[in-house]
Amino acid sequence: MLKTHKELKKGGVTLRKLFLLILSLMLVVTFGSKSFALSKKSYIIAGTTDKITSLDPAKAYEYFSDNILQNIMGGLVKYIPGTTKIIPDMAKSWKISKDGTVYTFKLKKNLKFSNGDPINAKVFAYSIKRVIRLKQNPAFLLADVVKDAEALNNNTLKITLKYSYAPFISILAFTISYPVDPKVYPANKVYSGTPVASGPYMVKKLVRGQEIELVRNPNYYGKKAKTPIILIKIYREANNLYMALLSGDIDLAYRTLLPQQLQQIQKNKKFKTYTGDSPFIREVVFNVKAKPFDNAKLRRALSYAVNRTQISKEIFKGQVTPLFTLIPAGMWGHKNVMPHYSIKKAKRMLKALGYSKAKPLSITLWYSPSHYGSTESDVALMIKNQLEKTGLVKCKVKYAEWATYVDYWTKGVMGMFLLGWYPDYFDPDDYMWPFLQTSASPGMGSFFSDKAIDKLLKKARSTSSIKKRTRLYYRAQRLMVKKAPYIPLFQGQQHVVAKPEIKGILMDPVQIFRYYLLSK
Repeated sequence: MLKTHKELKKGGVTLRKLFLLILSLMLVVTFGSKSFALSKKSYIIAGTTDKITSLDPAKAYEYFSDNILQNIMGGLVKYIPGTTKIIPDMAKSWKISKDGTVYTFKLKKNLKFSNGDPINAKVFAYSIKRVIRLKQNPAFLLADVVKDAEALNNNTLKITLKYSYAPFISILAFTISYPVDPKVYPANKVYSGTPVASGPYMVKKLVRGQEIELVRNPNYYGKKAKTPIILIKIYREANNLYMALLSGDIDLAYRTLLPQQLQQIQKNKKFKTYTGDSPFIREVVFNVKAKPFDNAKLRRALSYAVNRTQISKEIFKGQVTPLFTLIPAGMWGHKNVMPHYSIKKAKRMLKALGYSKAKPLSITLWYSPSHYGSTESDVALMIKNQLEKTGLVKCKVKYAEWATYVDYWTKGVMGMFLLGWYPDYFDPDDYMWPFLQTSASPGMGSFFSDKAIDKLLKKARSTSSIKKRTRLYYRAQRLMVKKAPYIPLFQGQQHVVAKPEIKGILMDPVQIFRYYLLSK
């Protein structure tokens, strides 16, 4: 007679432990022509509350999707792990023309996708043009600067820019620039099948909203992944993730435990907690074309009513830092310019706009309940209460699941909503251009446009001197204050909780979580 789950637990054995014991003794896993016994060191189980939107580099534009791509694909260049320094990846070398508009790359030879198809200059040219043609959310990163991409021969790629663009090499390290297999990824539509890999891992199994299984890519040109199999289990909310960690169902948790759970588990000797700085920022976005948010004075008044310090201390237990601009602290170009909390100024400005207790401003704040972790509803509710503390605002709170939320902001449905930002490339341009530039801001849902700011950002892009670029970004940030299309809220931290035997966890400054470095 089989024992029940409770009976097994009383005997000191969980079903999971029994299952893994059987696997380690009996199971043989076959990949291609290679077979090996599945020992405990052959796999690591990670847990997260993140969800995948798309694994097509032309469309992927939120953290988890991009992070999976960073483990299963590669590009012309890459960051040295743990640094912001860029080195060649699939490219062997490159040259830049004197005017900074032509980049010529020599590729490594005999590069292959996981399915055996070749990776060459024609593949890169196809992939870049495809991104621009498909016009998905991240397309502007290439479309705004790339004039043409062509293969001079199998191993030589020429990219011509519309103008000299200082951070261009950094963009080539981001997922938008990764090559895709032309035989699999259609030229005129987004691909939704199993990704064809070019990086250390490839996707063996993907069950959306549940799990993703990564296995070593046998055709990878670089150092093989430290662990043969990574299984990433996706949990609906932080409580489920926390219980999975405590019960031993997962080896590590990355994104996102609740602040109080993190505090508790830091005291638990069965786990090791890793904390690192992060360039991740959170902000309130205004759709400046939607009434009443089309009034800059109104947006500025609401900015004064938001108490970032209260959000940081009460919701996040001091695990985030209040932020007063879009460029994160620790990055050159950062300058605190946004107004600090002042309920008096907020009231005065709202009254000057004609609002009163009898005739309050009526608005709606939107959020997505799980994408940024289980604290998101708390953040939305606190901001609602802070705005209503003026006595002149009535604020409703609404939510939508992530896929719908993305659709809503790109179509201009939401007038005021919460959003977050992870770096595409490690440069202030990545925190200014997507948010404030006329052609890019619709992708953020703000639809903001200002000729003076556009001019400054364009000049900063084409200037090589960091000193000169810093001054230009200072000026752009000061102009941003007057228009207030966003309310920067806070800058986050990175947290990983793992069993002590898990090695290779790296708190990367560009926030790439490198599963291929993990081992037991």
